[in-house]
Amino acid sequence: MTEVKSGDKVRIHYTGTLSDGEVFDSSEGRDPLEFTVGSGQIIPGLDAAIPGMAVGDKKTVEVPVDQAYGAINPQARQAVPRADIPADIPLEVGTQLQVQTPQGQVMPVTVFEVTEEQVVLDANHPLAGRDLTFAIELVEIA
Repeated sequence: MTEVKSGDKVRIHYTGTLSDGEVFDSSEGRDPLEFTVGSGQIIPGLDAAIPGMAVGDKKTVEVPVDQAYGAINPQARQAVPRADIPADIPLEVGTQLQVQTPQGQVMPVTVFEVTEEQVVLDANHPLAGRDLTFAIELVEIA
């Protein structure tokens, strides 16, 4: 039976959960996730678990913070004067927004804190600082 090796294009079904069992993402009801093993297209801890699998194999993979989205970087949080944010923008903590950098790039941020004077926006990945668990099934080696 053919086993996956680095450089192979594969398709997997997956369900990602947090330590409390909350599902944060799943391919259920969608096409399988397709990527090239070892190319850096997915988080390192999941990528490293694929080599050696054969079509039909299933496994559960524990991915620690440093092999997922990394630790929370406090420098990725920035305070913005509340007066600089248009009144029609929702400012509830946890709201995801998109901002444009001075270089013109669009970047996702999350409202982290709101006071009368300022809004703290967080550019960390929403799963930064979290250990992740993935239940995966190898569907195809392309």
